[in-house]
Amino acid sequence: MVLALLLILLVLLAIFAANFVRDLIYRYKHQKSTKKYHKQEVITALLLLLPAVILGFLFVLLPIFFSLGYAFTDFDLLKPNDINFVGFDNFKTLFTELFNKGDIFYALRNTALFVVMVVPLQIGIALLLALFCNNKRRGTTIFKVCFFAPVAISLSVTAFLWLTLLSPNPAGIMNSILGSFGIPPQDFLGNKDTVMLWMVLISAWQGCGYQMLIFLSALGNIRKDLYEAARVDGANVFQRFFTVTVPGLRPTLLYIIITVFIGACRVMIQPMLLTGYVDRSMTLSYYMYTQGFTYRHVGYSCAVALILTIVIGTITLLQRKFLGEKK
Repeated sequence: MVLALLLILLVLLAIFAANFVRDLIYRYKHQKSTKKYHKQEVITALLLLLPAVILGFLFVLLPIFFSLGYAFTDFDLLKPNDINFVGFDNFKTLFTELFNKGDIFYALRNTALFVVMVVPLQIGIALLLALFCNNKRRGTTIFKVCFFAPVAISLSVTAFLWLTLLSPNPAGIMNSILGSFGIPPQDFLGNKDTVMLWMVLISAWQGCGYQMLIFLSALGNIRKDLYEAARVDGANVFQRFFTVTVPGLRPTLLYIIITVFIGACRVMIQPMLLTGYVDRSMTLSYYMYTQGFTYRHVGYSCAVALILTIVIGTITLLQRKFLGEKK
């Protein structure tokens, strides 16, 4: 283990050194700059970068490399010293369970359904909130704080809050409201037809405030004279939105789509705390967590994580290709 760690570190240092030297050569040949960097300044800059590089290596790159290696082993969490190379057996097990409609089949189906629903809903709500808060009126700051407040709340606290609101008990808040209209108590999170919808609504409500702030920043950078010119030409509100606002938000919209999509693919806290490990709401991240820490099949869990990473990376690249700028 220590030898593998040292080898990975040496490879990363070699890559870093090669890129550093190449950058210096490129700057020397192609860039004519009057500013000269002193040796002491370069050393100071590298020393300031060193803590971030070390933390990134230990907590980002190193787990990725080990996870990639464990995907081809039978690593058991309780037997860390008894690891055997099994080749593609974990991937064969994965696809066999998928085709036989095992737990991973429901996890994949629920994750895909969650992504398809939550991405447009969360982005749409965030954009509407940003357009509302972008107007210069009294009290806008209060609305911004209220809309962003759910983002600052822990997901665990948010899940507990909604568990209280959606309690199947007749004395629960939602059922109490329905009871005043003569509607019998509902098991919102226990109904397989509605549980995913509630998870989508809760996730969109909790996360849209962050995207709202990003949209607000982008809206502030759109030139006001473009709106004035469109208004002079007789464009109404919707025409100004689609001809001025949307093109101005395109780079920001691409970034938000990618980040919301990746976050949706990794959803785990909501099903874990709201419903538990059940077919109707289990997601891929929750499935990986259960396989790795409950059943201790770390090698198999890493194989699932590798496949999920490849899928997310491929879809993200396609999004950048078809939604990105032409240049």
